[in-house]
Amino acid sequence: MKKTLALVFTIVGAIALAAGVLAIFNPGQLALGQNAWGVAIVGGIFFLTGMGLLRSVPE
Repeated sequence: MKKTLALVFTIVGAIALAAGVLAIFNPGQLALGQNAWGVAIVGGIFFLTGMGLLRSVPE
């Protein structure tokens, strides 16, 4: 269960981080009018959380 949650956090975080960074450098590209910096920061938090969980869960 923990490994699945870590994988979901990592994938969602990577997608949000990529979308946020792309929207920062290309204004107007982010759907729904969200703040690009907010999406990038939340994506980074999710990505780092997922990676930390993946490293702490034994095989």
